[in-house]
Amino acid sequence: MAKIFKKTSGNGGLTLYLGKRDYVDHVTAVDRIDGVVKVDTADFGDRKAFVQLACAFRYGSEDLDVMGLCFRKDIWFEQVQIYPECTKPQLSAMHETLLKKAGDNAYPFSFEIPNNLPCSVSLQPGPDDKGKACGVDFEVKTYLAMEKNNPDEKIEKKDTARLVVRKIQYAPSQVGAGPKAEICKSFMMSDKPVHLEASMEKDLYFHGEPIPIKVKINNESNKTVKKLKITVDQTTDIVLYSADKYTKSVLCQEFGETVEANSTLDVTLSITPLLAENKEKRGLALDGRLKDEDTNLASTTMLRQGVEKEVLGILVSYKIKINLMVAGGGLLGGLTASDVTVELPLNLMHPKPEE
Repeated sequence: MAKIFKKTSGNGGLTLYLGKRDYVDHVTAVDRIDGVVKVDTADFGDRKAFVQLACAFRYGSEDLDVMGLCFRKDIWFEQVQIYPECTKPQLSAMHETLLKKAGDNAYPFSFEIPNNLPCSVSLQPGPDDKGKACGVDFEVKTYLAMEKNNPDEKIEKKDTARLVVRKIQYAPSQVGAGPKAEICKSFMMSDKPVHLEASMEKDLYFHGEPIPIKVKINNESNKTVKKLKITVDQTTDIVLYSADKYTKSVLCQEFGETVEANSTLDVTLSITPLLAENKEKRGLALDGRLKDEDTNLASTTMLRQGVEKEVLGILVSYKIKINLMVAGGGLLGGLTASDVTVELPLNLMHPKPEE
């Protein structure tokens, strides 16, 4: 028997049942949320029972929720009335299992998650931050109310049961060819240039998997390549009222490879960006988590073509920079140092688990 998740309201009148908490976005479509609410109508009075799915952006902890300031901005939500029953969804195998578990007075519901909604992402809090992390989350909530959507009606906490769920993406089964970038750079006081070429074997890597980068350097100049630096940057695009984009480095590694004037180097260097090395960086995007379980750097957001403009929430992307530090020769040595840089896009995701 698979695990069942349930939550009962404070007054005991509503119990929410879900069969899973992770819903996969397959880019073309998203898993449907099938659940059940069991009702005990003793304290309902004239009130009706509703269930809603909301995708919200949380920007601040709830203990700061003073003077009625709301620190949750709904990006999207949908509600259905389940008691008295209005419409009945087509029953799935999941519904049958949950109805059997819940027993009498249980009502099924379903929600379709639009695929232009963001995945669950949390932003890493700073060492002194308390409360829930900022980010995008999805929540299924059942509650009692007189009317479906009356903003003036106060819904008591004891008349509510809620479960946070996640919308997640897994790596596609087909991995594409890796990216390649090259540059040819000339220098002051040198007739000939430095060629730098960098490439990767595939276009997608899993979290925690070493990423080999093939680097070819042809130094035709009269200068020395002193060392090589590789950085991985995470760019977080927060699209709400206005677009807000920021970039944080999640890896910076130096390699002591030197390439003398008029010589070449052909080498494969391996890097592994990990959250463990970035625990202190406030605002870093992480995969959404339930409770205090471990997480990892946020996965790259995969979008259906054409939906970029309409997605709200948090979009995450990565790029790798390969940088050569070139020192000048002669008397001006240190003063004529220069850099040669290329960039490669990186997709970082989880493999699809075995069924």
